[in-house]
Amino acid sequence: MDKPKAQKTALHEVDGISRPESISRSSIEHVTRLRKKQPTAQELVNGILAGDKTALSRSITLVESTNPSHLEKANDVINQCLPHADKSLRVGITGVPGVGKSTFIEAFGKHLTSLGRKVAVLAVDPSSSLSHGSILGDKTRMEELVKDENAYIRPSASGDTLGGVARKTREAIILCEACGFDTIIIETVGVGQSETAVHSMVDFFLLLKIAGAGDELQGIKRGIMEMADLIVINKADGDNIKKAKLAKTEFNRALHLFPAKNSGWQPKVTTCSAITHDGVADVWQIINEYFDLTKNNGFFGLRRSEQNSYWLKETINEQLKNNFYSREDIAALLKQNKKAVQNNEISPFAAATILLKKYFE
Repeated sequence: MDKPKAQKTALHEVDGISRPESISRSSIEHVTRLRKKQPTAQELVNGILAGDKTALSRSITLVESTNPSHLEKANDVINQCLPHADKSLRVGITGVPGVGKSTFIEAFGKHLTSLGRKVAVLAVDPSSSLSHGSILGDKTRMEELVKDENAYIRPSASGDTLGGVARKTREAIILCEACGFDTIIIETVGVGQSETAVHSMVDFFLLLKIAGAGDELQGIKRGIMEMADLIVINKADGDNIKKAKLAKTEFNRALHLFPAKNSGWQPKVTTCSAITHDGVADVWQIINEYFDLTKNNGFFGLRRSEQNSYWLKETINEQLKNNFYSREDIAALLKQNKKAVQNNEISPFAAATILLKKYFE
């Protein structure tokens, strides 16, 4: 009696496709070597000045690196790019989560590229305070802008930096300007921390709001309102149009209660819809009015100079902090004193004094 044939199931294994003979091992090794090869600082600079986005991305990654061995190379790239920078308009955009920052920036960015401008978006994604991870999803949210040849989107993790601003955003601005981008947009996390850091690196500060989310002025920090050069009521479409107009009136009243700005500019409020693009052109018109005023009265150049001084001090503070924590003797002493502080054997202030005395010996 013949044995029944074994039936094939979905789990039946078939032979895979063998590698074609045309791909040699030497070719694979050559490609691997090219991928592992790190470009020199001069090669990165040449690529940036030629408008190469890949070189720009690699340079920003280098600048963001916390590896001490990358610091010298990163500084070399920045110093060579510096003479080619400082020729853009820098716009900071903030707003609470859900206000539509990414959608607005995409609509705004597309409007600018349609006018022939080159736009770089430095988007800061919030980092988890527990895992320290970040989604970095802005490229996914800005589907159209990311495909635009005249646009560049760089998401970065905020880390533990105050205000949700990436640690090296200031240097990234210089690199983007050297690469030929004439409009730099910096998107902050907008989760309620101080926005001073982003305000100190942009020329124009835009606050996004939505109507119909409760008391329009409730929860708005005075500091953010005082920093804003323009408040944009987003999602002003459909049933929200009436609410947006009412919110615009309320914000206008509030802004007139604040002291006059040193720039001579009276902050404005406008409405727009990032979905229908209504009002997006008006936002750019208002920003241009601001730049015309501040360049003519000298405030634009003065503010840039003050920002450079501010970032000099910030960089010194950051370097001191990094050097302090990277020293092995300090790390050992910190561990010892941390345990003593936790056991209430010594005060945090006394422990800090001991550590700093050791550092400056």
